[in-house]
Amino acid sequence: MSDIHATTIIAKTAKIGKKVNIGPFCVIGDNVTIEDNVEIMSNTVVTGRTRIGAGTRIFPFASIGHAPQDLKYAGETSRLEIGVNTVIREYVTMNPGTKGGGMITKIGDNCLFMVGAHVAHDCIIENNVILVNNATLGGHVHVGEWAIIGGLSAVHQFVRIGKHAMIGGMSGIENDVIPYGSVIGNRARLSGLNIVGLKRRSFSRKVIHDLRKAYRMIFALEGTLGERLDDVIEDFSNNEPVMEIVDFIRSESSRAICQPAMDDAG
Repeated sequence: MSDIHATTIIAKTAKIGKKVNIGPFCVIGDNVTIEDNVEIMSNTVVTGRTRIGAGTRIFPFASIGHAPQDLKYAGETSRLEIGVNTVIREYVTMNPGTKGGGMITKIGDNCLFMVGAHVAHDCIIENNVILVNNATLGGHVHVGEWAIIGGLSAVHQFVRIGKHAMIGGMSGIENDVIPYGSVIGNRARLSGLNIVGLKRRSFSRKVIHDLRKAYRMIFALEGTLGERLDDVIEDFSNNEPVMEIVDFIRSESSRAICQPAMDDAG
C-alpha cells in the first residue's frame, strides 16, 4: 500500500505503483507514471510525460519533467524516463526531450544526481552515472555508464562523455571525452586515463597497461590520427576497452575530441 501525505496533490491521470511513499506538499501531474517502491520527499514537483523507475528516491525541492529551457520547444509531447534505483537529491532539475532530439530525455539505472545538478532536454545518461553537486548538462549530451561529472562542471550541448570517464570539478567541457578518459579545467583538456576508476571497477593490470600504451599512441604527435588509430587496432585488437576508445573516436559527432595539452601528449 502506498503512503501519500494528505497535503500532496496528485492528478487523476497519474499512475502510482505499489509501496510508493510521497511526502508533504508535492505535486504529481497528469501523465506521470511512478513505479513501485519509489520515495518522493517533500516539496517536489513531477510533471510532464515522466516515468520514474522502481526504487528511485527523490529528495526535497527537485523539479522533474517541466518544459525544456529550449526556445525551439513548442509543447510537443516529449518524454522523460528515469531508471530504477536512481537517487535524485535536493534542487535537481530534469527536462524532457524535444522534437529536435528524439523526443526523449533518458536516465539509466543506479545513477546519483547530487544537489543542484541539471539534466537538460534530450540527454541520454546510461547506468551508474554520477553528477556531483551543481554539475550541468546542456541539451543532447550523452553520458556513458560509470562516468562521473565533477561538481560545478558544465558540459556543452551535443557533447559525448565516454563510459568510465572522469570530469574534474569546475571543468568546462566543450568537446567529446573518450571512454576511460580524465579531464579537468576551464575548456578542459585530457589529463590522462581514469586510472583510479579503472582500479575501482576491477580492471586487470594487463588491460590498464595496454590502455596506457594505446592512449600514448593515439595522442602522439607523429602521423595523422587515422594512422595512429590503425596502429592501435593492429596492436590492441583483443583489448575491448581500447577498441571502445577507437570506435568512440571514429563515431560521427558534431563535436571534436578533447585532446591533451601539448606537454601531456605522447
